[in-house]
Amino acid sequence: MYSSLRKCAKDLEKTRQLIRIKSEVDPDLEMAEIHRRFYDAKGPAILFENVKGSPFQAISNIYGTIDRTAFIFRNTIDKVKKVIELKADPTNVLRKPFRYIGAPFTALKALPGKSWLKPDIAKNRCRIDQLPLIKSWPDDGGAFVTLPQVFTLPPGSDRIMQSNLGMYRIQLDGNEYKTNEEIGLHYQLHRGIGVHHQMYNESNEDFKISVFIGGPPSHALSAIMPLPEGLSELTFAGMLAGKRFKYYKDQLGHILSSDADFVITGTLIMDKKMPEGPFGDHLGYYSLEHDFPVMRVDNVYHRSNPLWHFTVVGRPPQEDSSFGWMIHELVEELTPTEFPGLVELNAVDAAGVHPLLIAVGQERYMPFRDQKPEEILTIANRLLGSGQTSLAKFLWIAAEDKESPVHTHDIGAFFSHMLRKVDWHRDLHFQTKTTIDTLDYSGDGWNAGSKVVVAACGPDLRQLDTELPKDFHSKNIIDAHVARPGVLGLQLSAFKDYENAKVEIEKLASELSQYDLEGLPLIILCDDSRFLAQTLNNFLWVSFTRANPSHDIYGIDSFTEFKHWGCRGSLIIDARIKPHHAPELIPDSKVAERVDKLFAKGGELYGVL
Repeated sequence: MYSSLRKCAKDLEKTRQLIRIKSEVDPDLEMAEIHRRFYDAKGPAILFENVKGSPFQAISNIYGTIDRTAFIFRNTIDKVKKVIELKADPTNVLRKPFRYIGAPFTALKALPGKSWLKPDIAKNRCRIDQLPLIKSWPDDGGAFVTLPQVFTLPPGSDRIMQSNLGMYRIQLDGNEYKTNEEIGLHYQLHRGIGVHHQMYNESNEDFKISVFIGGPPSHALSAIMPLPEGLSELTFAGMLAGKRFKYYKDQLGHILSSDADFVITGTLIMDKKMPEGPFGDHLGYYSLEHDFPVMRVDNVYHRSNPLWHFTVVGRPPQEDSSFGWMIHELVEELTPTEFPGLVELNAVDAAGVHPLLIAVGQERYMPFRDQKPEEILTIANRLLGSGQTSLAKFLWIAAEDKESPVHTHDIGAFFSHMLRKVDWHRDLHFQTKTTIDTLDYSGDGWNAGSKVVVAACGPDLRQLDTELPKDFHSKNIIDAHVARPGVLGLQLSAFKDYENAKVEIEKLASELSQYDLEGLPLIILCDDSRFLAQTLNNFLWVSFTRANPSHDIYGIDSFTEFKHWGCRGSLIIDARIKPHHAPELIPDSKVAERVDKLFAKGGELYGVL
């Protein structure tokens, strides 16, 4: 495997999976525009040799395809899977002893180790303003580290195994930050760094933080990996890299990753917050400016001949989608252990991950009577009460069906399966005034919104239509398309406010009740029904990133019975853009023109794209 990011780049280049861009490229929007084009074309990794304003080279898109990600970790992924499986359930070794014969050695050889001699990275320093200050979207608040590995320890601890390594975005400049002296630290709900932050609030110690950039490709992945209890991110990084995670303590007491390309060290300024953002994020919208903690910069280290590792986030899929694939590959066998009765789970990337979970669970509570959602509701509650899955906003869960198998990796077929079976009288279960993802602005406040579980089992209740009802029209509907089997997309005038929407949609529901919509059980109100219907990804993105269940779900012939809400006709989701929503990400057209000219000048790039 690779002992450094530079060695990975050389291997990718040798196998024709990396291209060098020799022309000077501006980190202000141009590099991001190039990256997006290469990613969209399923192109190679990109090594930028000449970054305007910086003496350092940069690399991106190394995880740009699932095939390339699998290639990078080809020698270690199976070994790591075995360790994770054994960690989750040690009795596996009794059932399959030969499968796990080498697993303990894989873990032991990967335990983090201290560098007793001063590593190369501790010998070279620079300033923040010398780094490739990459800005991805026109309205971003400044330049950000997009693949940071943020390292912390609890107060009073030098025990490396008590550390937390997480990917929390870092704003390097812009807003009110003092250049070279302060940077912004953004972290969200259910993040390990928050536990350490609270511990420091209750102590008198300085909260020292180190931000690693680059290093072996496994290090970035380890910062986002949901690991079994007791398995540290550093051990995981070592296992996946095929070599120990080596570290070194500098004179100020900061931990450096010996193999990183860059390390920014600093101290959190307690009780100080400053505006961070906006930032074009992975839901396909800007996360807006909010107050977040501030880190005083102590040192910026770099290794000799380093590579600045970055990615560009935006409307999914993007490069970080490969992280989701890797997580699934590594922890698939853990699902039944973590969530008893759960068969499959998919945090849907095209819908921004947290807005939509789809799942398949076992229904075994009452096999001797007519099937209805029971055990799968218990599973749903467990999902919504556990870690990262608790941030889900829409959770659709189907009962396992041996006669008509359904799988979460086939998203289109999953929704068809659900819509054939769902009973809107009973199968909707709401949670109101609760937390949702920090980056999701569809709710009624920051981190505030609602959730809904759609749980379906039993026989098919309907066949799904793929065409509009005969003579379908309404003066209030601008355009209408069947987005996919059973899903009707209706384009209405722009959303004004919830008071008007309630009147408007109740009137529309009354009009729609005259049509036979049994085969179209789901209606999506939107700003562009043609766009909604173009692709499955468009349907997923529009429907589930722009709706707050408690506020935006209506129904034909709806009712409330002892606090349970349902409807006798089709369910209606108002997925129009609301005034309080964050703006959509739109590339800068002038930057796109400049990149067009760069590609025309470097004609060899056309062969890639």
